[in-house]
Amino acid sequence: MLLNINHVTEYSYETPVQFSLQRLRLTPVDSAGQTIRDWAVTIEGAKNEVAYTDQYENHVRLVSVEGEHPSVRLIASGTVETRDTDGIFGPASPDIPLWLFLRQTPLTTADKPIEKLVEKLEGDSDLAKLHNLMERLHKTMTFKPGTTSVATTAGEALEAKSGVCQDYAHIVIASARKMKVPARYVSGYLYMPDLENQTASHAWAECYLEGLGWVGFDAANKVCPDERYVRVASGLDYRDAAPVSGMTIGGGRESLAVKLSVASQSQSQSQS
Repeated sequence: MLLNINHVTEYSYETPVQFSLQRLRLTPVDSAGQTIRDWAVTIEGAKNEVAYTDQYENHVRLVSVEGEHPSVRLIASGTVETRDTDGIFGPASPDIPLWLFLRQTPLTTADKPIEKLVEKLEGDSDLAKLHNLMERLHKTMTFKPGTTSVATTAGEALEAKSGVCQDYAHIVIASARKMKVPARYVSGYLYMPDLENQTASHAWAECYLEGLGWVGFDAANKVCPDERYVRVASGLDYRDAAPVSGMTIGGGRESLAVKLSVASQSQSQSQS
């Protein structure tokens, strides 16, 4: 599938910013399920500082703002060819030890709600238990934007029985690590035929299973990622893979606007 993606993020400030440094993880790379046909990140109102590959093999760009800038506009766009691999991302990187992905973080702590959930999981293998986990979350939780924030933990979202894709991913990660299965957070894009214009990017979890390698689990949609998914960045949790993160000094009240479209090129051509 050929997917055309246009992701615009715009920060506006009440007063000019004194200084801002933002870390961008907006560039997908080739992998088992995707080939990047073309991709560009355009920055308006900020200055490129440096680009590098981080410890999770994400492409990262640092940009700074200094001076009389009332807004910053970030545009990531391009075309990605995707393939269905039944959710299997593949072998672990030889440069990143698997034990790293057993570490709990503040957002993925296996607290009491997570422990109780893991104790109830059914299946004769880790793969079966993780599929059972997706089934249980699909039945008990409601996808509801606005009920959680980027600071909400896996246990808090589970107790609230609501959240967004980020929360579902954190619950899967916390549960898998409790099972001694390495797990990581993945940010990216999801093509939804009935919703070309979206308000946010997507996120899911990947778990490392012997014999299969890294396998994706999108509990928010109860599926393993297929050709509708574009993978951009990964890490221990949201904080390692967020599309944009950083710090700002001055500027007063900050407002954020996101415009995202993910369209199938074949569909676009057939409709033109």
